[in-house]
Amino acid sequence: MTEPQQAAAPLAFHHPGHGENASTGIAICHGFTGSPLSVLPWAEYLAERGFAVSVPLLPGHGTNWRDLATTRWQDWYRTFEKSYLDLAGRTNACFVAGLSMGGAVALRVASLHPVPGVVLVNPGLSFYDRRVRYVGALKYVMRTTSPIEEEKPTAAATEDGDYSKTPLQSVHELKKLFRHATRALPQVDAPALVFKSAVDGVIPPSSVATIAKHLDPSRLRVVSLPGSGHVATLDVDAPTIFEESAQFFRRHAGDRVASETS
Repeated sequence: MTEPQQAAAPLAFHHPGHGENASTGIAICHGFTGSPLSVLPWAEYLAERGFAVSVPLLPGHGTNWRDLATTRWQDWYRTFEKSYLDLAGRTNACFVAGLSMGGAVALRVASLHPVPGVVLVNPGLSFYDRRVRYVGALKYVMRTTSPIEEEKPTAAATEDGDYSKTPLQSVHELKKLFRHATRALPQVDAPALVFKSAVDGVIPPSSVATIAKHLDPSRLRVVSLPGSGHVATLDVDAPTIFEESAQFFRRHAGDRVASETS
């Protein structure tokens, strides 16, 4: 019996920007076991409006779960941080944004670099499954588990590779990333816009509650998405995310320019 053909890794997305928004950069991070395809419509929307946009493909993603098992959370973080730094070096103001795990990665970047703002969609900092607290030991007796899936997903499907299994080694790395991102929250002083689906079977509400606990409430806005599931960037509320994030980027890019010229 022949092995099924492995899906090609989805390519990263990069747009140089044009017009009046070309000096504003937006680095977007996809989620765990996902790919740039999950945020591609968002990236394209922003690129069409002239923003300079970068969405890297994280190591171990876009191919298969075996590749994922060979990577660490630092690999994911450093790849996105490099994408941010490259874009920041070519723009006057560079924001970070992320979906799910990508939200944790974006927050950690914001804790270490002077970003003008952060936009998060169903950001991950915690788990529903309580067994995750023991994953450091479980990974030695059980290599893989079934992926977390919503019962009735409403987002458009994407071909991200073979992630029919989830390595427990990778779940442990995800747990470490969440812990580091949470500890760094007090160092995030940029304004933040957070979108949260009313029904999210992947990331619990406690993640947004943790963000709200540590960030300045006067600079944090949480927008509820009533009709979308976890991958809201591909769901019915996507236009809300696209439009409101673009307004946020325009507004706070102006704030950064004003502060630097005053």
